[in-house]
Amino acid sequence: MNEVVSLPRASSDDTLWGVVASMGRSSRVAEVFSSRSAALADRAWREQQVQAYANFIRMARQPVPNYSVQPVRRADLPRGWKPLPALGFLRGKFI
Repeated sequence: MNEVVSLPRASSDDTLWGVVASMGRSSRVAEVFSSRSAALADRAWREQQVQAYANFIRMARQPVPNYSVQPVRRADLPRGWKPLPALGFLRGKFI
């Protein structure tokens, strides 16, 4: 058996599309998706949630998160990474 067998390569590109929440100088990956369109839809939903709760955010004296979509490598995510809530904070802390 001297035959060369080519195996299908797993995707060498481990890039995902991340929705990144930024507050001031801090930024965190809020959610990851395999497609850019899904990430854009999630960003739109998160921005809609921020608008819906604008008065609550202002009264709680929390900074308003800004959302963007960026390529994110799976290897760059922290080991215990979890998605962020829509407003980007929980119990008064940006998580």
